[in-house]
Amino acid sequence: MLQTRFHIVLNPNSGTALRTGVTAERLHRLFAERGISISVDADAGRPFEERMQTARQSPAEMLLSAGGDGTVTALAQVAIETGRTLAVLPLGTANLLARDLAIPIPLEAWFEALAEMEPRRIDVGEVNGQLFLHKVVIGAVPGIAAAREKLRGRAELAARIGFLGHFIRRLSRLRRFAVEITPRAGEPRIERVQSIAIANNDYAEGLGQVFHRPRLDEGTLSLYMLRQLRLRDAVRLAVEMVLGNWRNDDVLEVEQIRALTVRTRRRLLRAMIDGEVMSLQSPLRFRTLPLALSVLAPPVAATAETTIEAL
Repeated sequence: MLQTRFHIVLNPNSGTALRTGVTAERLHRLFAERGISISVDADAGRPFEERMQTARQSPAEMLLSAGGDGTVTALAQVAIETGRTLAVLPLGTANLLARDLAIPIPLEAWFEALAEMEPRRIDVGEVNGQLFLHKVVIGAVPGIAAAREKLRGRAELAARIGFLGHFIRRLSRLRRFAVEITPRAGEPRIERVQSIAIANNDYAEGLGQVFHRPRLDEGTLSLYMLRQLRLRDAVRLAVEMVLGNWRNDDVLEVEQIRALTVRTRRRLLRAMIDGEVMSLQSPLRFRTLPLALSVLAPPVAATAETTIEAL
């Protein structure tokens, strides 16, 4: 039985935590039943950086993120800085890293699998010193995501219709912008795009595998460029992604890289980093940090079996 002590950063306001009743008291009880000593920081009222500093100073052998992808990414930075392993209890909406590593999503299944999990080293991406585990998006998506964030937790039909209207209006007003892209081993070039994304490793095609990365240890970044994204393009691309045949769509270009620099005329760019919208100063300097993060996850064989069963 796993006896490692965890320091847990819990987001009690995440959708899954609220829906399933995950509290600090419940976590203490569930871990105590398995003979595991933990500390829990569930104080969402404290400044987030103060909570990260508490995690840095914790004597726990492992750090555990109990929240969404934003919490995972922030705590991953602390884990790398302090040389510790990160565990992920997925309580968010997308839970992208957990899905890529076949970490169980239901709470009961997660605790059943805990004893078999083991540390695995994975790559991380970095932009201007900011770590990312999934992707950085520039262009249309951050604005749409910011509007969606305002509606989080509002289930009424009017809010959802309002967001759909905003989404359609946003797409209709999109204009292409010029970016200078310089791969580490190449010459700078000018591209005109509506949106670009830089992902940590590559997304795979496959039926139902939307934003799924089969490998997180190949030491590469993937550059995705959308030259245009009208409403019909967005609908077609979404259908193609579900069906697993999207990489050859005419509006999309994909390129494998290890490092690159992105410049625009704007000095400040709004970007979405692992689901969180923030501002970054141009130029944006991207690089991959191979195997920089240790993550507690099911063994690789179990991951492969889970992926096969899902197909």
